[in-house]
Amino acid sequence: MGSSGGHPRLAVTVRRVTPLELALLAVAGLAAGVVNSLAGGGSLLTVSLLVVLGLPGLLANGTNRVGVLAQTAIAAWRFDAEGVSGWRPALPLLVPVVLGSVVGAWGISQVSDTLFERAFGLVMLLLLVPVLRPPRSRDAAPRPWPGWLTFLVFLGIGLYGGAFQAGVGLPLIFALSYAGHDLVRANAIKVVVILALTAIALPVFLLQDQIVWIPALALSVGFLAGGELGARIAVRGGERVIKPVLAVSVVALAGRMLGLY
Repeated sequence: MGSSGGHPRLAVTVRRVTPLELALLAVAGLAAGVVNSLAGGGSLLTVSLLVVLGLPGLLANGTNRVGVLAQTAIAAWRFDAEGVSGWRPALPLLVPVVLGSVVGAWGISQVSDTLFERAFGLVMLLLLVPVLRPPRSRDAAPRPWPGWLTFLVFLGIGLYGGAFQAGVGLPLIFALSYAGHDLVRANAIKVVVILALTAIALPVFLLQDQIVWIPALALSVGFLAGGELGARIAVRGGERVIKPVLAVSVVALAGRMLGLY
């Protein structure tokens, strides 16, 4: 893969990937892009694969963000093209989410991440039950939260996203669902929020020399295809398709955080 560059903490050399491994990364990106557009947690697959192929965790995390940026951009476009735009409802959420992300990224080294991850895994399992309730009537309007509650909830999501990133789409869907959005609209809003978060975070990883470009580009090819396909499936399949994917994604993320694998 080449050298990670001149950053002193990452002065490591990682081996060059083979064409077969690049193809595997593209396929993994496709699967992760579909999962991310329908629910979330697809990065658990791609980051793990990057580590298996020899990247240290920090490099894998930074490299994966390139694909996430591509996937959320194409998914946001596809949702909009399908008539389910998330741009306008996402705008008020960006300030607390971005603020929380910055604080979370800087503050993660000050807390016990193991304890936080396991507690978060339990919370995710508990939240899964009401989210899988029967869908609301299509005529029912979203139930807006008070401004202060919206700010606190999405500040907390931003804190998680800044600290851990993987699976941040799942608490976003939960929060948007509780606010009254159906799962299709929630996914459309979610991809716009994550697109903004990733666009802000990516330059940090770039400046820290934590991106390895050849695997990042291979992942991005798959992420682009998966993001477009996943958004298309979400809109046309609706909640009957989204709910099973959401359930599997939550269980997978919770199991990972609880240390089950």
